[in-house]
Order: sequence, then structure tokens, then C-alpha cells
Amino acid sequence: MKKTALITGISGQDGAYLAKFLLKKNYNIIGTDRRSSRDDKWRLRYLQIENHLVIEDMDLLDITQIIRIFEKYKINEVYNLGAQSFVASSFNNPISTTDVTALGCLRLLEVIRNKNKKIKFYQASSSEMYGDVLKIPQDEKTPFNPRSPYAVSKLYSHFITKNYREAYNIYAVSGICFNHESPLRGEEFITRKITSNLAKIENGSVDFFELGNLESRRDWGYAGDFVEAMWKTLQQKKPEDYVISTGKSYSVKEFIDEAVKYLSFPVQWYGEGIRRVLINKKNNKIIIKINKKYFRPTEVDLLIGNSNKLRKKTKWKPKINFKELVKIMMLSDLKKFKN
Repeated sequence: MKKTALITGISGQDGAYLAKFLLKKNYNIIGTDRRSSRDDKWRLRYLQIENHLVIEDMDLLDITQIIRIFEKYKINEVYNLGAQSFVASSFNNPISTTDVTALGCLRLLEVIRNKNKKIKFYQASSSEMYGDVLKIPQDEKTPFNPRSPYAVSKLYSHFITKNYREAYNIYAVSGICFNHESPLRGEEFITRKITSNLAKIENGSVDFFELGNLESRRDWGYAGDFVEAMWKTLQQKKPEDYVISTGKSYSVKEFIDEAVKYLSFPVQWYGEGIRRVLINKKNNKIIIKINKKYFRPTEVDLLIGNSNKLRKKTKWKPKINFKELVKIMMLSDLKKFKN
């Protein structure tokens, strides 16, 4: 019998990659999004899967819409990837971020509890929950110390998932995902902001762009690898929470230094701190500047995950390393923005 998976946030990076992965596993896919996101299917088209799944309107703010979907389909697994996932926006929109990211998860769990407790549930938790980290590297037992409304919302979802698992014997797990990137990342995220703007500078459509803290360090993996880990967490005998990470950390500056290798001109950094700039040595023009407005009100300086538990129990390991990830993203954007 074919399994049916419900994926919230199907039009996002993770939703698209997960759908493609599960289609190869012979799943029926029901993807959901808010109506306002329905026109944004470019990721599904990019992966050539748009016509191989069903997309339904479902707002995580509206429990009646959620109930309707669960009554319409015989669902085996739920992957809750829907959220307001841009950290910077959560400072400007903390209430809507919390309603979607925190209470959206609760609404899904409540419907599962009341409709069918045999449905398996995956919650997309975030390394941002560790915030101002209290231990390096971070694992499943590291204390959380969130530094943004987004991270606090994710922490609520994480603990309510654990609570429903223990209180109602639901197969509910949280995957604490560290940063995972790809050509399908939105351009508002730092990695795509870098690769897309460098590609536009290469083709002459952009002169320069601005960034914030270059010294922030992240554990960057490939989204296509991470969705396999998500699936594996739901195939174990016992539901548990897992860190999903590469175990290696790089700064924003190191990401840039790797990305500029694919430009047709040499570059060099000048200055320090807020005055640091990246220069195109071919014409001596500035291509990257620092702007204080891109610094977070409360910064997260270092995230690096210990995914030993996941690797031991599921045999998962990332296939794409940091340099390969940057190459994939740069070559994709150079092709996309080519004149």
C-alpha cells in the first residue's frame, strides 16, 4: 500500500526537496500552503514535480481548514515544515510569527490527537533555539537559549511536540535542523543573498550589495541531504528528537570567500569591522559593504551541531560538503542570472 504524506509549507525549499524524495519512495504527496503562497511554485517546477502531487489550501492559523484536509485524505505521515522562517522578519512581526510557527504546530497535533493518533508527525525544529549557545557543539541535551521571536516560537513547537508524544503516545519527533541551503533558498536568506548578488555583479546588473555580521558562524549543510534525515526519523521503532547537522561550522566571510572563486575577476578585502569592504580588483570598485541595519538586535554568533545520535541510529550522513554546497549554489545562480 502506498503511504500518504502531508507536507505543510510545500512551496518552500525543504517542502520541495522532501516531496521529491518521498515521490521516489513511492509516496502519495499532499502539499499544503496558505492561499497567498499558492502562486509561488517555482521550486516545484525547478525539481519537475509540480504535476506529481496534490496541493491544497490550508492555513495553519485555521484549525477548521486543517480538520478538512485530515478528513479528506488517509494520511500516514505529517511533515510540518510550514512556518514564518525568516529570523529577521520575526523581530518585525513577532505576533504573526508566533501564531504560525508555534500555534500552527499545536493545531496539527490537536487534530492528530482527535482524529487518528497512529499518524506519524515530524516537527521542523531549528538550531536557532540554541541561540546564545551554552555548549559547543550543540546536541539533543544542550540547553536552549533562544535569541529571536522565531527561535522562541520554534522552541514552543519543539516542546509541545515532545509533550504530545509523552502525554498521548503519538509518534511525534522533532528534527533540530541546523542551517541547510541550496539553489532553492529564498534570496532573503544570507547564503542566497550572497550567491545571487555575486552572480548579478558578474553579469553587470548589480554594482554592490550590503551585509551584516560577517563573523557569524553556521553549520551549513545541503537541503537535499537534510530531507532524507527528516524521513529517517519517522522510520525508527521509537519516536525521539534528533539533531540534523554536518558537524562543521563556517563564518559568513568564509562562505563569501568560497563563493567568489567562481567569479571571472579577482577580489580582495580591505578594512576592518563596519568599514570592511570587498573590492573587485579588476576595476577597484566595491562589491560588498557592511551595513549596521543588517545586524540582528540579539545576535547568534556560533552554531555547530553534533548529530552523532542521528548517524548512529539511522545510518544517515551528509553527502554534500561545504565547498560542494557553495559551488552548487554559485553555478546555479551564475546560470540563472546570466545575460
